[in-house]
Amino acid sequence: MASTTVEFLQRLFRRKLVLAAAIVLAVLILAALFAPWISPFDPGAIRVIRRLKPPSETNWLGTDEYGRDVLSRIIFGARASLGIGAAVVAISIVVGTAVGLVAGYFRRLDAPIMRMVDAVMALPDILLAIFLVAILGSSVFNVVFALAIVYTPRVVRVVRASTLVVRELPFIEAARTIGVSTRRILGFHVFMNVTSPVLVQATFIFAYAVLAEAGLSFLGAGVPPEIPTWGEMIASAQQYADQAFWVVLFPGLAIVLAALSLQIVGDGLRDMLDPKLRKML
Repeated sequence: MASTTVEFLQRLFRRKLVLAAAIVLAVLILAALFAPWISPFDPGAIRVIRRLKPPSETNWLGTDEYGRDVLSRIIFGARASLGIGAAVVAISIVVGTAVGLVAGYFRRLDAPIMRMVDAVMALPDILLAIFLVAILGSSVFNVVFALAIVYTPRVVRVVRASTLVVRELPFIEAARTIGVSTRRILGFHVFMNVTSPVLVQATFIFAYAVLAEAGLSFLGAGVPPEIPTWGEMIASAQQYADQAFWVVLFPGLAIVLAALSLQIVGDGLRDMLDPKLRKML
């Protein structure tokens, strides 16, 4: 098992771009996890006398309009932005996989479930998220809940498509013939064969959720302003961008690096897990 995992990782990281993206992603995740210990300053400490100071030895990425350290806020912003993205992924994968398995395996439930999924996916992601947050109120939980509703249908469609193929395979027919319960067939035999596309989809949803959270915070419909996120940092400092570019540049770079690295790692996983693409590597 260990040797198989090592071999898989070696093949995955054979492409230098995927390896670089994984390193960037690991750095961001570690920064989020250890934010209280590696942050040079309190992200909420206001020092008006040092407002809009450029990058220096004291404040490596400068200060914002309230004199708060930009680097510290980016580090703590990683905790909020990546944490929300991870929570959205967890909920979307769990709910989407369960619904997708049911829709793909039970023919009578397929049509009604997929019509509801199509109805949700027909709405633009960010508009639906703004609508839900406006109704539920601004909080971390409500942002996660709204984005999970937005992205769960993507998982449902992927799992349902894979289940439609797997349920017709001979080993599933054999399991039915010998009396294996439907719960075990779905929970073990079918589920084990749809995990690869779900894993790839998870990386993409993670990237989409980070971008969507930044967009919601930028529009003032995200988490409360006292919680530092990358989108909130850009929104609050955009009026000072012409005189202090760093207050917008560095949070924007954090968003780009997080989303881009997730997308690249997702592409690498897709290439590795797809038999047709794997032969080309």
